[in-house]
Amino acid sequence: MRHQRSVLLPAVVIIAFLTTSCMEEKAFPVRTYNMGDKVNLGHLIYTVFETQWLTHLGEGGEMRVPQHRFFLVRLSAVNAGSSETLIPNLALQDDAGRLHIELSSGEGVPQWIGFLRSVKPPDSAQGNVLFDVPPSHYKLKVTDESRERTAFIDIPLSFSSETPDILTPGAAKKK
Repeated sequence: MRHQRSVLLPAVVIIAFLTTSCMEEKAFPVRTYNMGDKVNLGHLIYTVFETQWLTHLGEGGEMRVPQHRFFLVRLSAVNAGSSETLIPNLALQDDAGRLHIELSSGEGVPQWIGFLRSVKPPDSAQGNVLFDVPPSHYKLKVTDESRERTAFIDIPLSFSSETPDILTPGAAKKK
């Protein structure tokens, strides 16, 4: 009887160890991608195309003024799954690790992607996401449809030097 216990105890310990190690899922590595890269997370594929800093949105009485600066991130999120899914809301992470959540109101935002984004396969949601943050270097935090997997898209601080052509009333555009 004593011999059975000495053999049985190590066998139970080994079986328990193997069972728990097989049941644990490997943690998904959190990677950082560059703007323009396709980021595959679960059934979603994200691509960030460009960014834009704005001091205000709209004109006149409809003008919105940010606390810091409006930051638009133009992106695409493709549903590569087999059923309709919600694209999770996004956040920016600054260099200190603080998260800044996207704004839920898109008034005055050109090509606003919306705050609640339901996408059928194989469609995509495309447009601008809006943040109110101080100008800085950020990483866009994106997640899969179940929010189990996370990745970051590096967004360097840059201010576009391009000045758009502004037409005044009655003026013809020069070619």
